[in-house]
Amino acid sequence: MTILLASPWLRRSLITLVVLGLLAGGVVWLRRPKPVAVVTVEVGRGQVESSIANTRAGTVEACQRTRLSTIMGGRIELLDVKEGDRVRKGQLLMKLWNDDQQAQQALATAQLDTVRKRVVEACTAAEASAREAQRQGELRAQGFVSVSREEAARAEADARRAACQTARSDVVSAQARVGATRVEQGRTRLVAPFDGRVAKIVGEVGEYSTPSPPGVPTPPAIDLIDDSCLYIKAPMDEVDAPRVLPGQPVRITIDALPGKTFAGRVKRVAPIVSAVEKQARTVDIDVTFDQPDQTGPLLVGYSADVEVVLATRKDVLRVPAAALGEGGRVLVVEGDTLVEHRVRAGVSNWEFTEVLDGLKGGERIVTSLEREGVKAGARVTVEAPTSTATTAAKP
Repeated sequence: MTILLASPWLRRSLITLVVLGLLAGGVVWLRRPKPVAVVTVEVGRGQVESSIANTRAGTVEACQRTRLSTIMGGRIELLDVKEGDRVRKGQLLMKLWNDDQQAQQALATAQLDTVRKRVVEACTAAEASAREAQRQGELRAQGFVSVSREEAARAEADARRAACQTARSDVVSAQARVGATRVEQGRTRLVAPFDGRVAKIVGEVGEYSTPSPPGVPTPPAIDLIDDSCLYIKAPMDEVDAPRVLPGQPVRITIDALPGKTFAGRVKRVAPIVSAVEKQARTVDIDVTFDQPDQTGPLLVGYSADVEVVLATRKDVLRVPAAALGEGGRVLVVEGDTLVEHRVRAGVSNWEFTEVLDGLKGGERIVTSLEREGVKAGARVTVEAPTSTATTAAKP
């Protein structure tokens, strides 16, 4: 052995092999995959909600709203309100020119007075004829007048009584004519059907107001709203509609009031699907405010968004939605290597997903799944979490 090692050729060969081995090891070490930088969060506990939101902006609506138009057309003679005025139920809002109808009413009223006087005349004569017939009957019983005289007196009394009844019937007929003229005048008047605020007026004094015939969309003369009671009408995708039920809690945000969220409830789900051209089919829902006095003054027509809360889980194990891959896969950092876990998910939303099985609290999972090289088996280095990841990790 000593002789072999003493051979110069063997020594050079061994040195060469050692150098080549070191060089090969260095190349392998230099070419090894570099660790991938990832962002992680710690699996923790907290609240998870399942919710759905409207597909298009909802609208603030008044519980009572009516678009008033006169039954017949005519020139506006009186406009007793302005836009924004508050009115009381029964208050006159607008009146068209109706002098001809007023004249007809005056004529009908005069005719009613005449008929009433005729009633007095006819009924007074009937009473006198009745007394005369009774007197003639007494005289015939005593033999002072003939039977024919008594019968003539009774016939006269019957005729007078019939005339009295006819006159009274004429009074009823005349009263109906007066009522008809009043109804005709009502066709030219607009009165408030409830307490509210005048939202819009179409027309000015002296202009011609036209009613809305069936099938012809004509602007109403007066748009009246009851802004003391407001609700939100929001369109929900038809796919989500079966999960929306009256009484479910909602969160309401209004574009005109940024940073504020209001609690509410689903009041009604429309029984039909709305099919608007070039838009998705939707189902309208009505949402009321839990505390309407805290919303402050709202204008009818404000745009609003509604988030319907379908289910709530409190103090459950959860992970950020950004950490959950296809098929319920998550990547857990074990040492400096990524290991794939499969989780069984429960309630979820755009922010968090409830974990029923597959993870334990305190494990660190990757949220930066979109980065190149992030996969099971990869060596990683953990970056400091961003503000978004830190927020998501809080219970």
